[in-house]
Amino acid sequence: MRYTADVVCIRGGDVLLIERGWPPHKGRLALPGGGVDPGETSRAAAARELAEETGVRVAPEDLVLVGVYDRPDRDPRGRYVTAAYVVTVPDDTTAQAGDDAAAVQWVPLKAPGELAFDHGEIVADAWRL
Repeated sequence: MRYTADVVCIRGGDVLLIERGWPPHKGRLALPGGGVDPGETSRAAAARELAEETGVRVAPEDLVLVGVYDRPDRDPRGRYVTAAYVVTVPDDTTAQAGDDAAAVQWVPLKAPGELAFDHGEIVADAWRL
């Protein structure tokens, strides 16, 4: 089982998404996120992954838990359990692709389109908080 953390980063009425640069779902939009390292909390991992993939830096304590997503078939690579967080950033926040992201986009929070994995469900849950 893999333990991961994902971030719903909101700026105004938009959510920050990455374009996946690798399979599965290569080329599709997804939330920034990734694996939780040994000795790291999921909240710290979420802040680190957001910075690595988008250049957006937030304090881990500013992240609010949306939920834990553990449906067995949520990832075609096998069993992945993710802790998803939401954070709101200032309206002048900019992002740039880094690490594993091919590109980044701010898209409307209310209509982000079809996202990789179960990230559409995570965005919808974060929007309801």
